[in-house]
Amino acid sequence: MTIAPVEYMIVGFDGNHFNGQIVPAIVELAEAGLIKVLDIVFILKDGNGDIATLEFDDLEELEPFQDLTGGHPGLLSEEDLILAAEVLEPNTSAAFFVWEDLWAAKFAQAILESGGTLLKGERIPHQLVVEALEFDAQRANS
Repeated sequence: MTIAPVEYMIVGFDGNHFNGQIVPAIVELAEAGLIKVLDIVFILKDGNGDIATLEFDDLEELEPFQDLTGGHPGLLSEEDLILAAEVLEPNTSAAFFVWEDLWAAKFAQAILESGGTLLKGERIPHQLVVEALEFDAQRANS
């Protein structure tokens, strides 16, 4: 079984109100065949620091995810969720996404078939990229 690279992302929200505005963007990526959503869990931390979790099928506004998960809801363990909740401040929430990068499946297969091994990979935070590009542009204009 070939599995494309799998990523996770924890997106934080002030307050414990998820409005669902990111849902259409994720659905679009999945419908375009770029990603396969493996699991989504919502983590809520109240003012006392108490934690609650909700699977995507517990919230009506997340019904579009029903057909996108590829039959893997529950992939995230309780330990994963506890570790993710540790970064949350009181009265905040987060969406914990796990997806397979289908767009990279052929490249991943080529790495394996060539005897290669991924030694390290990491997503570079958006703000760092913006700052680096701005610095580079300033240097080029000097």
